[in-house]
Amino acid sequence: MEDAVTVPVQTVQEVVGYYARLLEFRRRYLRVPGVQSAVYAGDRVLWSGAYGDADVENRVALTDGHLFRIASHSKTFTATAVLQLAEHGRLRLDDTAAVHVPELAGTPVGDVVLRDLLSHTAGLTRDSVDGDFWQLDGDFPDHDRLGEILRAAESSVLPANDRFKYSNIGYGLLGLVIEAASGSSYTDYVRKEIVQRLGLSDVGPELEPSRLGDYAVGYSALSYAGVRVPIEHVDTRALAAATGFYGTARDLVTYFSAHLLGDDRLLSDASKRLMQHPIWPVKVGDDDQRYGLGLSVVKIGERSYFGHGGGYPGHITRTLVDGERRVAVSVLTNAIDGPALQLAQAFPKLLDLATDAEAPAPEATDLSRFTGRFFSLWGVGDIALLGGRLYQLDPTLDDPAAEAVELEPVDDRTLRMAGKNGYGSYGELMTFEFDADGNVSSLRGNSGNTLRPIASFELPERFRIRSR
Repeated sequence: MEDAVTVPVQTVQEVVGYYARLLEFRRRYLRVPGVQSAVYAGDRVLWSGAYGDADVENRVALTDGHLFRIASHSKTFTATAVLQLAEHGRLRLDDTAAVHVPELAGTPVGDVVLRDLLSHTAGLTRDSVDGDFWQLDGDFPDHDRLGEILRAAESSVLPANDRFKYSNIGYGLLGLVIEAASGSSYTDYVRKEIVQRLGLSDVGPELEPSRLGDYAVGYSALSYAGVRVPIEHVDTRALAAATGFYGTARDLVTYFSAHLLGDDRLLSDASKRLMQHPIWPVKVGDDDQRYGLGLSVVKIGERSYFGHGGGYPGHITRTLVDGERRVAVSVLTNAIDGPALQLAQAFPKLLDLATDAEAPAPEATDLSRFTGRFFSLWGVGDIALLGGRLYQLDPTLDDPAAEAVELEPVDDRTLRMAGKNGYGSYGELMTFEFDADGNVSSLRGNSGNTLRPIASFELPERFRIRSR
């Protein structure tokens, strides 16, 4: 195993402690029905949590055991299966599709190679000329319909390796290749060779009718209506290899831990490097987001992360893995406009904030006594302990770390604001009052305003000037 850039587990735990409170706030603030998340660090699932509702209408609280449709995360399982079969000599990445799916011989799609299908550079149609199954107008394609789409001339849109061009149809084809090379159905192969190898009980390749009560209900968006309505779970049929999987955040980060170098449960390190190697930019001229073989590779700050996202009718999901620091985060949401990407990216940004600065000298004062969420007329602000340092953060931001203000201890009831933004109260003091139990009862901070713990907030009928 290559040397890892280790992060003290205590530091990750401090970040997780705040991140959990942030997710709870952001879910309510953005009016998302439910958010489920998990963090892997220190060679184990360090934390798993859930907020909001799995079923709004029936008032079923979301738990970390509810199942989500993780959609295009499925492509990582499919790519893993293809690399396994390549390691076993059952196929080669440079085979054409027609080698394994002979009915495509003589068609443009039959000439594409597996490697290009894995990296979305085969130039195939994204979802065919009729993709309304994505909004439940008709069934997802079955094997016969997928075969018709693959043989159609219009399914080959661009020359191979012209540019990155995402294709669910291409991954449906890889599902057929896996069936031909393995001699079993796609679902049977990935269950046996991936899911069962890892001992995962809450991940699977397609909708499980017997477990319908375990799934979080998916909901429509707020962009076209003032309320959300439920969206029925449907079978993705022959596109399971592209988008059929379900799972929990806990099982997802466990699965992705098997893609860390040095772990031989699924693949050799050589195959994992192939999957994680960034090949084509997703956007022309932008190196911050690339795609490997079944894995997206993104740059957040100065670090690279691999993983994937997923969009299913009613569920939006995202997983990020820092292979060097051996840390993973997964966020699952049950709304078609769910902010899974932003919520997932917040974790590595907070972790960077906690680890970028030198470790502070031990403090005589217990810094955790200053932490919490506080309100004034102007909104809310958080004080969090990250990496042994105190920060004031704005939980309403997609990236609260971007505007974080470091708070330097002065004494056991005073902090100094040391943020970089001159519009703030840089250099000024933040003074705290504590109750008899040692909890913050109020603080005077930004612009000399008094803030109080959010637990004591009560909205008045009207804000009026008060005599003093």
